[in-house]
Amino acid sequence: MTIPLPRRVVRRRTGLVALAVTCVLAAAPAAVAHPARDAPRACGPHPELSRSVRHLVTHDRIAGAAVLVTDPGPAAPCARWTVTDGTADLRTGRPMNTTDRLRAGSVTKTFTATVVLRLAAEGRLSLDAPVEHYLPGLIRDGGYDGRRITVRQLLRHTSGLPDYLDAPEWQQHPERVRYRHFEPRELIARALRLPPPDRTWHYATTNYLVAGLIIREVTGHSPETEITRRIIAPLGLRDTYWPGDDTRVQGPHSHSYFTAADGHREDGTAWNTTFGGVGGALVSTPADLTRFADALFTGRLLPAPQLAEMRRTVDADPDRLWPGARYGLGLISSPLSCGSTWWGHAGTVPGGHRALVATGPGGRTVAVALNEVPATLQAELDFLDIVDKALCEGTPTERTPA
Repeated sequence: MTIPLPRRVVRRRTGLVALAVTCVLAAAPAAVAHPARDAPRACGPHPELSRSVRHLVTHDRIAGAAVLVTDPGPAAPCARWTVTDGTADLRTGRPMNTTDRLRAGSVTKTFTATVVLRLAAEGRLSLDAPVEHYLPGLIRDGGYDGRRITVRQLLRHTSGLPDYLDAPEWQQHPERVRYRHFEPRELIARALRLPPPDRTWHYATTNYLVAGLIIREVTGHSPETEITRRIIAPLGLRDTYWPGDDTRVQGPHSHSYFTAADGHREDGTAWNTTFGGVGGALVSTPADLTRFADALFTGRLLPAPQLAEMRRTVDADPDRLWPGARYGLGLISSPLSCGSTWWGHAGTVPGGHRALVATGPGGRTVAVALNEVPATLQAELDFLDIVDKALCEGTPTERTPA
């Protein structure tokens, strides 16, 4: 799925995944925590971050993890450092690194929201206009009404639309549709046959497929073309691209792994991600994601009023994200142990890649790449602890353990 793993899912999958991972790792090369080969030597050790990454691989049995941190602050001891652990390819034993491509999942949503806000800044659409204004008749089934849903509500996940990824075929056996091509309107129609969410805030990739159709209607171009033209190309994100129906990841990449219904770990790298579209299909790298986040939060992609709109948040459902998380327009905010919050987005794909990019106080940015989705709630919290350590370690406000 292209969303951070819900608690109800991680609880259900704990036993099978732990067994499968133990069996596979017994035959795999031992993972050793070390700075990645592309880490600047002058940066020195980052013991807390290294321990956190090591714990995720050895204790939570994640195949591989890679972390890239950039820090533009004038007092920063170094501008960039990496920590990696585990294996990028279990067949060959190749170690994890921060230069490999991976499927970014729902981090794609921040790209899409940025383009919608750019169009709003240009006066080409209104965040408070109803979906019906741009896409007449699209949302009229199942008791859902596009006349009562605004563009802003789509981006914030307060539209009341269900997520097509909550349909039984995706929750029970997503690997059975891994090679299928999907069209956005087909997936939206599937969502409209599902019951309405029981909460005001409900994370749904459906919202972003509708937003993508609005981009197409307003510009006359596909949303993928507009995102490439307005973000990917100008920022020189050379490792970020739309895979379309290509089930492979082009260029150097980490393999991804998932636990199948029979409990065995499988290579899930080959996957048709048209099911995610502009809500979750991008391929990228940690370096490209940090470059995008830096450009966004330093005002190079959006005028100040639109960036402020993006950061106006509402409470998120902790069962769909995690405790303390809030959601803006394509952005997640989450508290840090050292004070303040981080801003960014996380993403998951069913084949096993898990990505996150976040910026903390002072502009320090972290991108995390996993090639296996955390399978328990504790593993998910350990994943978030990596983000916390990356953004807090060595900062003036870093808290001393009791």
